[in-house]
Amino acid sequence: MNFKVLCSDLDGTLLTTKSDVSDFTISEIYRIKKAIKVVLVSARMPKAISYLQQRMGIENEPIICYNGALVMNGPREVSSTVINIDLIKEIHRLTEPHSIKLGLYYKDEWYVAEETERVRKEIRYTQTTPLFRDTSKTIKEWEKRGIGGHKIMLMGTKSTADAIFPELQKMFTADLHLYRSNDTLIEIAPKSVSKLSGIQLLLGENYELKDIIAFGDNYNDIEMLKNTGCGVAVANGRDEVKAIADYITLPNTEDGVAHFIKQHILV
Repeated sequence: MNFKVLCSDLDGTLLTTKSDVSDFTISEIYRIKKAIKVVLVSARMPKAISYLQQRMGIENEPIICYNGALVMNGPREVSSTVINIDLIKEIHRLTEPHSIKLGLYYKDEWYVAEETERVRKEIRYTQTTPLFRDTSKTIKEWEKRGIGGHKIMLMGTKSTADAIFPELQKMFTADLHLYRSNDTLIEIAPKSVSKLSGIQLLLGENYELKDIIAFGDNYNDIEMLKNTGCGVAVANGRDEVKAIADYITLPNTEDGVAHFIKQHILV
């Protein structure tokens, strides 16, 4: 296989554990990185991606954060698209009666109202730390600053997420991407962006979509896998993702991406 760019999702795909890449993955990225650009594409914030870049020696490459809402090339902001503050207010109003907690993200800022087990997991998995503040206060402060959110994470239970998700879809599908990252979490991003749109911003004159091999596992990876030169799903991925993939590799916990690179990408 002959590709110029490798784009990979992180959680459930490139990461062997919840928070790190394996030595095998690192060795395979080191093997190919001089011949192929390696771009990490994630729903994570920048600093939750940059430590992984450093582990793999690709810190000079761009990153696509928040499912395409923020694209960075080193310290330079290539593109930034936020959720309007009025939409955030409305989401907060709708979710509060369900006792659903909001995680609000803007660049490298992460705000939550209280420390919960879900927040503690996020801290462990992403090696980042939130600022603890009442959500209403964060919304007011963002309004004064004239900013919005790159991502909203709704944290509830399976029953509360089941109850609110159809209502959110009915009200916000025209403006926002909404998807269930698991039974208890709902992730929200601006409608106008995606992982694919983030990749397209980085193509320039040197690359086309057909020059890219992409790896993923979840709903937000489908567009990226379908429209690049080669889409590879990990075996632990959603059935819908595996159905559209060109190839299926081993699960992330068995270094599926690294094994596929070793077998198919010769440099």
